[in-house]
Amino acid sequence: MRKLLPILLLGFGWSVVAQQKPEKEAIQWKGKFEQLEQMLPTPNEYRTGSGAPGSKYWQQRADYVINAELNDENQSITGSETITYYNNSPDALKYLWLQLDQNIYEKDNNTTKTATNVMRDSLPTKSIAGTLSLYDFDGGYKLKSIKDASGKAIPFTVNKTMMRLDLPQPLASGQKISISIEWSFNIHNRVTGASPNDGRSGMEYFPEDGNYLYIIAQWFPRMCVYDDVVGWQHKQFLGRGEFTLAFGNYEVNLTVPADHIVAGTGMVKNLKEVLTADQFARFEKAKTSYDNPVIICTQAEAEQREKQKSKAKKTWRFTAENVRDFAFATSRKFIWDAQAVKLAGKTPLAMSYYPKEGNPLWEKESTRAVKNTITTYSKYSVDFPYPQATSVHAASLGMEYPMICFNFGRPGKDGVVSDRLKWGMIGVIVHEVGHNFFPMIVNNDERQWTWMDEGVNTFVQYRTQVENYPDMPLQRGPASKIVPYMKGDKQSMRPLMTNSEQVVQFGAEQYAKCATALNILRETVMGPELFDKAFKEYAQRWAFHHPKPADFFRTMEDASAVDLDWFWRGWFYTTDNVDISLDKVKWFKMRTAKSNLEGKDKNVADLSKSKDDKDAPEDFSNGPSYFSVIPTDARFNGEFRNSIDDKAVVTKLEDKNFYEVTLSNKGGLVMPVIIEWTFKDGTKETDRIPAEIWRINESKVTKVFAKDKEVASVTFDPQKETADISTTDNTFPRVSGPSKFDQLKNKN
Repeated sequence: MRKLLPILLLGFGWSVVAQQKPEKEAIQWKGKFEQLEQMLPTPNEYRTGSGAPGSKYWQQRADYVINAELNDENQSITGSETITYYNNSPDALKYLWLQLDQNIYEKDNNTTKTATNVMRDSLPTKSIAGTLSLYDFDGGYKLKSIKDASGKAIPFTVNKTMMRLDLPQPLASGQKISISIEWSFNIHNRVTGASPNDGRSGMEYFPEDGNYLYIIAQWFPRMCVYDDVVGWQHKQFLGRGEFTLAFGNYEVNLTVPADHIVAGTGMVKNLKEVLTADQFARFEKAKTSYDNPVIICTQAEAEQREKQKSKAKKTWRFTAENVRDFAFATSRKFIWDAQAVKLAGKTPLAMSYYPKEGNPLWEKESTRAVKNTITTYSKYSVDFPYPQATSVHAASLGMEYPMICFNFGRPGKDGVVSDRLKWGMIGVIVHEVGHNFFPMIVNNDERQWTWMDEGVNTFVQYRTQVENYPDMPLQRGPASKIVPYMKGDKQSMRPLMTNSEQVVQFGAEQYAKCATALNILRETVMGPELFDKAFKEYAQRWAFHHPKPADFFRTMEDASAVDLDWFWRGWFYTTDNVDISLDKVKWFKMRTAKSNLEGKDKNVADLSKSKDDKDAPEDFSNGPSYFSVIPTDARFNGEFRNSIDDKAVVTKLEDKNFYEVTLSNKGGLVMPVIIEWTFKDGTKETDRIPAEIWRINESKVTKVFAKDKEVASVTFDPQKETADISTTDNTFPRVSGPSKFDQLKNKN
């Protein structure tokens, strides 16, 4: 039976006389465009279907008053804290859970127990000693007392890195409770390592001058989050899944050697007491220095302190409002600089602390990177709300806390700074300072969903680097950079929607894949204008709140009117990759009296007979095939009549070139179809088709395009926007790529 195949742009007025080819294989439908509703939590009065906090959204609050002393002689901290915990939930709480993260350094910690390792013919001392617990280090908290406001002891149970406090009576909704805890611990040497997890906090010793640099975090017992989705988030801290914390206000009094300079979350209340008059004057000058940093504590002053090593003590008094944590760094080696940053209605300080070993790189680049970060992140999310953002130089890695982060980037002893070192340092500073926004302000659950802070933050880091450092090599963000991972062994891949402790390729997935997905979503799927408005809406809705993945997914759709469930399914819930093949392109023209007179009937396409794929032309050298059109009638009020002007349509079609394009989805991850046409006159044109073209057949689609000019070649994804893992089948006619021999030859 003959069927009518519609031609593009003809509506129902004209049709090509054709016969559809029978399907050779059944379509394997996998529901890639089905909605996510059955996979997401049911909306309620706490979290709405739009992705916004509900009318009865609640979250807990924890305020801290901490007094602590750092002993520079035996590298330990002794402290006491009073926690005021507010139960804003509708539930009565019989017990409270606190995090004891320092217990990851106990001999009997689960991190070491569950670490896997193998024997090799040579092993680094640090590696084997750390994983086998061979270091003679007495780690973990020493808890002296836990009492209520009346001074009565509170029964408690320690379970590795978690502690349960059993209350004498349930803490009712709307009530608060005060708890006092005394504790101490020995400071971990983060350079030699006493555990597989040794990067976030600890000390570094400088044998050249006999001084220490301390970066101290996860250093006091902290309240776990209790929320409407999971209740208590008290999953054990194993080292990778980071922190989930409640907002609150902090007063922290840190007693350190008198010649130390201290950086910390918040602002110092007693700067006049702990700085010299000259240093305090420089700090005041920095508040109005917008173009360049002002050095508050100089290198010469730091070198003098290194030699003297005062035995006296001073107390630095910090305050911080509406933050989820507190961290600090202290050393007599610190140089300190700062400058003001102009934001809407605010002038926060961008600051850096670093030993002389960080120069000349840190004095030149660190504070400028802090400034660029909080300025750009404020544009894409929320205006930076805090009074300062600080970057502290550490021996390795990078780690973030409210208003302060610890970053690597140390030149060699000759002071030489390679491009790799410079860009690496700037990149890590941008990333870690950026964490002030995700998750320090948009406060997601890091213990469960790593991508919500690391991946989202890496995406905005990419935008910051693109806009402020045009010469910087970019690794995480561009679609082409994720291809080596996406085409790798799927046995070692995990979906983004996986708990951080089960991820195998941590950086490639939770950082790079998520950042790349969001970049593709912005540039290719939604467009910058729609994406930026929706992303900013998410940040503003959930600033100083606790979002979950569903809140992000729903908000991005709610604020843009773009159905993205297919995108979340593919990029976040599977390990599929993008591998779209441009299988074939057929060229057609309409048969006319003119074409017949020229004797071209021999090329007329007999569309009533199907052709096998093997008969498809390899290029356009044989000229077009021809088709015929006939009038198509339509019924109006029970009568048949011509639906459009036949002659007008024929006139429009006479000089058109029609190209039937067939694409197949071999990787499983559906994406928009981007086709670049290169015409015989050398000009180009691009068609962008939404991903919904795959909604009926997820494996193969065929579409006809009408062009005024004759086409020389066709390319899918010419700018490599979709992370397609194979480009050898993206052009028609096919272009031979270099052989493996040539590739190896070129590398050499």
